[in-house]
Amino acid sequence: MSERKEDPALAAYRAMWRDLTAASLTSNAASPSLDDHARDGALEVMKYGLKKAKKEKLVSKGAPLVDPEVVSAIDSEVELRDCVDDRNWLQYKLDGELKNNVPGGHFRTDATVNRVGGVWKVSYLYMHEAGSC
Repeated sequence: MSERKEDPALAAYRAMWRDLTAASLTSNAASPSLDDHARDGALEVMKYGLKKAKKEKLVSKGAPLVDPEVVSAIDSEVELRDCVDDRNWLQYKLDGELKNNVPGGHFRTDATVNRVGGVWKVSYLYMHEAGSC
């Protein structure tokens, strides 16, 4: 079975979420793995969220479920849309107590993945509000 050109982009997107999930265990915006699969605006969005969580003394436990679909694929750019399920990826205070009693949900995510120098990385990431999908 041959690899479609979208496959490495989808793999990079999924890996970006794994990197973010690992960094969110300690809200570490300086995690060296964050730029393994993200760059530009996507990297800045993730770092901003992690810095905000660190300032608020919050960490995340669990993991989001992602199931991206390809919206378009042109040469070295693939646009993705996803409905991320974060019901099992919640924020906790440092004492182990949940941040609030609001359950996780689903939110639409738009992403652009580019191949630069033979490496696919997410360059654009927009996470819509909870309940947007």
